[in-house]
Amino acid sequence: MILTLDIGNTHIKIGLYEGDRMAQYWRMATNRAYTSDEYGTKLENMFNHSQTPLNTVKGIIISSVVPTINYTIEHMCRDFYKITPIFVGPGIKTGLNLKYENPRELGADRICNAVAAATLYGTPCITIDFGTATTFNVISGQGAFLGGCILPGMKVASEAIVQNAARLPLFELSKPEKVIGRTTVTNLQSGMIYGYVGQVEYLIRRMKEEMGEGDIKVIATGGFSNLITGETDVIDKIDGRLTLKGLKIIYDKNADK
Repeated sequence: MILTLDIGNTHIKIGLYEGDRMAQYWRMATNRAYTSDEYGTKLENMFNHSQTPLNTVKGIIISSVVPTINYTIEHMCRDFYKITPIFVGPGIKTGLNLKYENPRELGADRICNAVAAATLYGTPCITIDFGTATTFNVISGQGAFLGGCILPGMKVASEAIVQNAARLPLFELSKPEKVIGRTTVTNLQSGMIYGYVGQVEYLIRRMKEEMGEGDIKVIATGGFSNLITGETDVIDKIDGRLTLKGLKIIYDKNADK
C-alpha cells in the first residue's frame, strides 16, 4: 500500500492506496507543536481502527505547505514505517511543464492539484482549492502550468473581519436565503458567501479570456467547494480528494527513486 499525506495549514489529509484505489481516507489537525511520536501514534490509531497493519505500507509521498513540521513528519515515517518518504518539491517528476518564474515558490499542493486535474479530467483546465487560502491553478491544453492566483480563504477572511471590526459578531459560514440581509449576521454571511461567488466567477472569466482556449474545465476541491459550487455554474466538477489523487500519480512517476 502507498500512504499519501497532504499537509495543510489547518488539516492533514491522509489517503491509503491499494493499487489505484484509495482504500482509506482520514484527516487530522495540523499541530506544529506535535512530536513525531504524537503524529505517529495518532496515525497508528487510525490504522488500527481500520484493522490495517502498518507494515502493509510500502511507500510514502507527502505534499506540505507547512515546512516547519516536515522534519517531524519525515522522522515519524522512518520510526513507524521504516520508510524514507518522498516530498513533492524541486526535482520531482510531475509530467507538467512548469511555466512559473521560480518553481521553488510553488506550493506542493498546487502541483498535486494540477497533476491530478490534468491527468483525470484533461486539459486545458483550471483548479480551485478552497482551503486556508483559496488557490487557482491554470493548466494549458499542452499540459503546461501557466500560473494562477491566491486569495484569502473564506474562514480566514471571516475571522479577519470580526477580529478587526469591534462591533461585528462571530458568525457561521452558512448561506442566507437572500443577498439583501436584514440582520448584521445575515449581512456578513451574504457578503462573505455571495461576494466570494462573485470573485470566483470574475477570476474564472478573466483566466479563460487570457488562456484563449476552448472547452476549459474547472475543477474545485477543498472544504468550502460545495458551498460555493451551489451558487455558480462556472465550476464543472468537485473532487474533494484531488490533492491526494495527485500525490498518488506523482508517486507512480517517481517510484524508482
